Amino acid sequence: MIIDRLYKAVESKGNVCVGLDTDLSYIPTTFLRNYNSIEDGIFEFNRKIIDAVHDHVACFKVQIAYYEAYGIKGLMAYKKTLEYIRGLGCIAISDIKRGDISDTAKMYAKAHFEGDFETDFITVSPYMGMDSIEPYIDYIKNKEKGIFVLIRTSNKGSQDFEYIQSDSKRRVYEIVGEKVQTLGEEVLGNSGYSSIGGVIGCTTAEDGKKIRDEFSKTFFLIPGFGAQGGGAEEASVYLKNGNGGVVNSSRGILLSYKKYENGEKIFDECARKEVIKMKKELGYSKHK
Repeated sequence: MIIDRLYKAVESKGNVCVGLDTDLSYIPTTFLRNYNSIEDGIFEFNRKIIDAVHDHVACFKVQIAYYEAYGIKGLMAYKKTLEYIRGLGCIAISDIKRGDISDTAKMYAKAHFEGDFETDFITVSPYMGMDSIEPYIDYIKNKEKGIFVLIRTSNKGSQDFEYIQSDSKRRVYEIVGEKVQTLGEEVLGNSGYSSIGGVIGCTTAEDGKKIRDEFSKTFFLIPGFGAQGGGAEEASVYLKNGNGGVVNSSRGILLSYKKYENGEKIFDECARKEVIKMKKELGYSKHK
């Protein structure tokens, strides 16, 4: 099961997930001017970051929107980035947030679990119903793939719908989480966690212990650290004995070079320092 690979990666390298939400404006101009195309500029920036941090991170999360925005050349950089991550034996999470049903969802599964954009995990939205997840199950059971289902997200607008209470006083995200865990029991790994994981934002620690205890078999992808306002104290609530989740930081790592004098020249080294700092904050003690 792919979840066991991720669990072991957390055990050996810590909880950090590096978000490669790479906008051209994030890339130092002194570096970018060495490349004649968007494709090469974005990919080579990503490659430098990956090379600098991969021995300290559990996985990488690649947000497809940042690549789609640059058209075919951007998507070529996306493809190359996924191939490079997986070629190193690292785990790639493609943040695509698909949420359709039936044959359309089957095509999304084929697009991101096979071919040019093949990845290890994808993010999906369940808000059209649990049948929006079913087309991915065969890949999870038989082809070493996994998904992270949106349960409680890190944005302020999450309270518009996710926090609505049912007649039984349960919030929508709690109901979604329960259904995700029930479905996930079909694909439990040796680690005790399922390859059907959940997205739980760390911008608030509200009900964190309850969420962790209630969804004890659900591995969490935890966004919101750093630039979105979440910190180690909030994120750690959603871990269990130091595992059970990966904590994503994107801009906080990609733009860490801005904290240093002449950081543009050593942006990869700055990213490495930021990752090691984040690991320490999250309580991982086996850092180099």
